[in-house]
Amino acid sequence: MKKDIILAGVGGQGILSIAAIIGTAAVSSGLYVKQAEVHGMSQRGGDVQSNLRLSSDPIASDLIPFGKADMIISVEPMESLRYLPYLSPEGWLITNTTPFVNIPNYPAIEQVMQEVGKVKHHIILDADKMAADSGSSRSANVVILGAASPFLDIPMEVLEKAIRAIFGRKGDEVVNLNLNALRLGRQLAENQM
Repeated sequence: MKKDIILAGVGGQGILSIAAIIGTAAVSSGLYVKQAEVHGMSQRGGDVQSNLRLSSDPIASDLIPFGKADMIISVEPMESLRYLPYLSPEGWLITNTTPFVNIPNYPAIEQVMQEVGKVKHHIILDADKMAADSGSSRSANVVILGAASPFLDIPMEVLEKAIRAIFGRKGDEVVNLNLNALRLGRQLAENQM
């Protein structure tokens, strides 16, 4: 098993939480994990990107070459476009529809989504709305992780266990909100496939 994943978004959107959940689940599944992160002014709304490599065999490098990513998981739609050159022709793009407009010349969201729609394999969801409707607007990142979960080759119960481990210190309510968010995203992806 080998999965090369690009995680993309804007500072404060929970990209590193997604990486921690996937990494924890992968390690508990006996997989090797390598991760590299780029924080571009993340505290000021800048882009945040992470290379996450999972494999049943040892991994030499933590960086994913152009055209080799199996998946891009993006919490911000324009950020998903930034990393499309990394996506393999058979790779999956999972992205949010809600823009984080942090620059004056942010393109029209319709144009961004039109480009996203050109990707052969994609899951597009309004994770912000889904998270808010479920009672936790802060869990949009976990909704997106749920939408990506069918393509991770990690059992759902292992991802749920990782969420319990990552968020357990914040209490049962936070854990349950995130488990619900994961399941909502998973259900949406299964309906779109």
